Amino acid sequence: MSTLHTVNKSSFTHNTLKSCISICAKNDGILLLEDGVFGALHSAPDADSLIALHNKGITIYALSADVKARALEYKIASHIQLANYEEFVALTIHHKRIQSWY
Repeated sequence: MSTLHTVNKSSFTHNTLKSCISICAKNDGILLLEDGVFGALHSAPDADSLIALHNKGITIYALSADVKARALEYKIASHIQLANYEEFVALTIHHKRIQSWY
Protein backbone atom coordinates (compact mmCIF):
# COMPACT_ATOMS: atom_id res chain seq x y z
CA MET A 1 0.00 0.00 0.00
CA SER A 2 1.59 3.31 -1.06
CA THR A 3 1.94 6.27 1.25
CA LEU A 4 2.30 9.96 0.48
CA HIS A 5 4.55 11.45 3.15
CA THR A 6 4.14 15.20 3.69
CA VAL A 7 6.95 17.03 5.48
CA ASN A 8 6.52 20.64 6.59
CA LYS A 9 9.62 21.20 8.74
CA SER A 10 13.00 22.39 7.49
CA SER A 11 15.64 19.69 7.56
CA PHE A 12 18.09 22.38 8.70
CA THR A 13 16.29 22.66 12.06
CA HIS A 14 14.30 19.42 12.52
CA ASN A 15 14.76 15.67 12.01
CA THR A 16 11.30 15.05 10.52
CA LEU A 17 12.58 14.51 6.97
CA LYS A 18 15.27 12.13 8.22
CA SER A 19 12.63 10.13 10.10
CA CYS A 20 10.40 10.08 7.03
CA ILE A 21 13.23 8.89 4.79
CA SER A 22 14.01 6.04 7.18
CA ILE A 23 10.61 4.39 6.62
CA CYS A 24 9.85 5.18 2.96
CA ALA A 25 8.99 2.11 0.93
CA LYS A 26 8.64 1.28 -2.73
CA ASN A 27 5.81 3.25 -4.45
CA ASP A 28 5.75 5.87 -1.68
CA GLY A 29 6.09 9.57 -2.43
CA ILE A 30 7.36 12.52 -0.43
CA LEU A 31 5.83 15.98 -0.68
CA LEU A 32 7.82 18.81 0.86
CA LEU A 33 5.65 21.76 1.83
CA GLU A 34 5.82 24.92 3.93
CA ASP A 35 9.37 25.07 5.42
CA GLY A 36 9.85 21.45 4.36
CA VAL A 37 10.79 22.75 0.89
CA PHE A 38 14.20 23.68 2.30
CA GLY A 39 14.86 19.93 2.21
CA ALA A 40 14.83 20.14 -1.60
CA LEU A 41 18.00 22.24 -1.69
CA HIS A 42 21.30 20.78 -2.90
CA SER A 43 22.84 21.85 0.41
CA ALA A 44 20.14 20.34 2.65
CA PRO A 45 21.29 17.93 5.37
CA ASP A 46 19.35 15.02 3.83
CA ALA A 47 20.13 15.80 0.17
CA ASP A 48 22.15 12.59 -0.38
CA SER A 49 19.44 10.46 1.24
CA LEU A 50 16.80 11.99 -1.04
CA ILE A 51 18.95 11.22 -4.09
CA ALA A 52 19.23 7.61 -2.90
CA LEU A 53 15.43 7.40 -2.52
CA HIS A 54 14.97 8.93 -5.96
CA ASN A 55 17.32 6.32 -7.40
CA LYS A 56 15.14 3.62 -5.80
CA GLY A 57 12.09 4.97 -7.61
CA ILE A 58 10.54 7.06 -4.85
CA THR A 59 9.34 10.39 -6.20
CA ILE A 60 10.03 13.54 -4.22
CA TYR A 61 7.88 16.63 -4.77
CA ALA A 62 8.01 20.18 -3.47
CA LEU A 63 4.93 22.39 -3.37
CA SER A 64 5.64 25.09 -5.95
CA ALA A 65 3.79 27.86 -4.08
CA ASP A 66 5.94 27.28 -1.00
CA VAL A 67 9.12 27.13 -3.09
CA LYS A 68 8.23 30.46 -4.71
CA ALA A 69 7.23 32.05 -1.39
CA ARG A 70 10.73 31.32 -0.11
CA ALA A 71 12.47 32.43 -3.36
CA LEU A 72 13.99 28.97 -3.88
CA GLU A 73 12.93 28.38 -7.51
CA TYR A 74 16.50 28.25 -8.81
CA LYS A 75 17.99 26.36 -5.87
CA ILE A 76 15.92 23.15 -5.95
CA ALA A 77 17.74 19.91 -6.78
CA SER A 78 16.96 18.58 -10.27
CA HIS A 79 15.45 15.30 -9.03
CA ILE A 80 12.77 17.17 -7.06
CA GLN A 81 9.50 17.65 -8.95
CA LEU A 82 7.51 20.81 -8.35
CA ALA A 83 3.80 20.25 -7.71
CA ASN A 84 1.02 22.82 -7.75
CA TYR A 85 -2.11 22.55 -5.60
CA GLU A 86 -4.02 20.52 -8.21
CA GLU A 87 -1.14 18.05 -8.39
CA PHE A 88 -1.06 17.92 -4.57
CA VAL A 89 -4.71 16.85 -4.59
CA ALA A 90 -4.00 14.28 -7.32
CA LEU A 91 -1.18 12.83 -5.19
CA THR A 92 -3.51 12.43 -2.23
CA ILE A 93 -5.93 10.52 -4.44
CA HIS A 94 -3.21 8.38 -6.05
CA HIS A 95 -1.70 7.15 -2.77
CA LYS A 96 -3.65 4.86 -0.46
CA ARG A 97 -2.74 6.76 2.68
CA ILE A 98 -1.12 10.00 3.81
CA GLN A 99 1.42 10.34 6.60
CA SER A 100 2.08 13.89 7.79
CA TRP A 101 5.42 14.63 9.43
CA TYR A 102 5.07 17.69 11.68
